[in-house]
Amino acid sequence: MSHNSFGHLFRVTTWGESHGPALGCVVDGTPPLIALAEADIQYWLDRRRPGQSRFTTQRREPDAVRILSGTFEGRTTGTPISLLIENVDQRSKDYGDIREKFRPGHADFTYWTKYGIRDYRGGGRASARETAARVAAGAIARKILGEGVRIRGALVQVGADRIDRQSWDWAEVENNPFWCPDARAAARWEGLLDGIRKAGSSVGAVVEIEASGVPAGLGAPVYGKLDADLAAAMMSINAVKGVEIGAGFGAAALTGEQNADEMRGGNRPEFLSNNAGGILGGISTGQDVVLRFAVKPTSSILSPRRTVDQAGRETEIATKGRHDPCVGIRAVPVGEAMMACVLADHLLRHRAQCG
Repeated sequence: MSHNSFGHLFRVTTWGESHGPALGCVVDGTPPLIALAEADIQYWLDRRRPGQSRFTTQRREPDAVRILSGTFEGRTTGTPISLLIENVDQRSKDYGDIREKFRPGHADFTYWTKYGIRDYRGGGRASARETAARVAAGAIARKILGEGVRIRGALVQVGADRIDRQSWDWAEVENNPFWCPDARAAARWEGLLDGIRKAGSSVGAVVEIEASGVPAGLGAPVYGKLDADLAAAMMSINAVKGVEIGAGFGAAALTGEQNADEMRGGNRPEFLSNNAGGILGGISTGQDVVLRFAVKPTSSILSPRRTVDQAGRETEIATKGRHDPCVGIRAVPVGEAMMACVLADHLLRHRAQCG
């Protein structure tokens, strides 16, 4: 299996499976002399860690990270940084009943068709467990970007229930288990997800990621567009089925006058709106970079579904084990990490070309 790496100058290769002994990543391209300790990475991993509320999978993983290479006396050396996260709470027996069956909506069928073999225990590389390595890499990317760039994410929709944007409060994101900026929506989602979880079902979600303090000039025209790389990064996250930048699909309903982000003069042009999501022609404007991505419902559910087995026989399947009733919740810190990785890569590219 190839294509386990992403990025150019800041390059990340992830490895490991959901029920293997460990997973991790190798981060290449980090400049030297950046202060980096395991605690800097652990903070972000703890935000993604499973089992922190009844609304996520109850798999108990400490996600304790170890730095195996790339630092000396607390600073990066410029060499590859290898990170290790051990798996300690696998229950592979939960998947024994589906070893010959394909879960509808899951990657079971496509993995088996492509490779002729699949790790049925939790989905192997297709499991959201892989994203722990991305969050670890994102912590390093944040160190490269520096404190001037702030990346934040929020859950803005669960199922068909959207937040009230007039009630948006970033401080509220840290006060509920959904990363929700609207306290009333978060209260509604508790009841919604309790019902979904008890029914053995799942529901989708929409996540919004914002990066402020991004300098103007990151990205390149045509094949190195910042928004194209961001879209690809978000689409690479497990269960993501759609991405939009700025006004996104809503721009199709606007007129040219409504969509245009007018500008005023000064030492630095001031934009009066941000329908572009902080990116024009593939290059950052200096405004907040804003995107959203849609996450489908978790495919592993208790409700019996019709499917086929590896021999092509029709059968039914119900997936036991511990699963997220809404995988979009833990996708918030993953989306933040992927935003950080892409921005760090483009920052290094910009310095290499433009100084």
